[in-house]
Amino acid sequence: MATKYDLDGNLAIITGGAQGIGRAVAKRFLESGAKVAIWDPDVSLSEKTVDDLSVLGEIKAYDVDVTNPDKLGSAIDQVATDFGSIEILVNNAGIAGPNATVWEYDTDEWLRTLDVNLNGPFYCCRAAVPRMIEGGYGRIVNIASIAGKEGNPMASPYSASKAGLIALTKSLGKELAEYDIGVNCLTPAAAKTAIFDQITEEHINYMLSKIPRSRFVLVEEVAAMVTFMASKECSFTTGGVFDISGGRATY
Repeated sequence: MATKYDLDGNLAIITGGAQGIGRAVAKRFLESGAKVAIWDPDVSLSEKTVDDLSVLGEIKAYDVDVTNPDKLGSAIDQVATDFGSIEILVNNAGIAGPNATVWEYDTDEWLRTLDVNLNGPFYCCRAAVPRMIEGGYGRIVNIASIAGKEGNPMASPYSASKAGLIALTKSLGKELAEYDIGVNCLTPAAAKTAIFDQITEEHINYMLSKIPRSRFVLVEEVAAMVTFMASKECSFTTGGVFDISGGRATY
């Protein structure tokens, strides 16, 4: 039986929560007693996830694009109206971007990847943090990547965006240390999710070749670590980087 962390009564916003890692985190949070708000622009997939997981607890989907900062304030207000206080934010929404060398990379694709993977978490944190400060408690978990620590060839904007997310985590963690609001990030190796549809078979094989455990991480394994990071038991670490790389990480 999986370890159950006490998230009773906590409200968690999970970006990109309709599928993959986000869906697995939503399931694990519900099993741990949390209420869940999924922010995802894929409305039909979000509704299916809500239908599938509603037997486990209170969950609601919202049509939210994390790259649109002008609408995130109203999205936070709506979640607060529906659920009350907001204790947990998981910045999970992300894209891979095409595989190409730096000198051949399309500028629009570069900007789009950074907008989703780095600007999106910044916008979400900026919207949610005042609510957490007001409530005197919070946990923010940013889903980065081992690519943000090592830099993957043929994936420069993805690597750069995840490195930026690690740095954002460290800065915000220091800023919120006195408020009992923990800010940490996770650097997983690749997981078999829909993001694989965005990258080449050659790049998938490259990522697998770098993992000493010789397999991709399971979304359930990521969700287990995120649940600890989002719990009261993760009470001292902030600005931290949690590896789940199958032995790939070298620092």
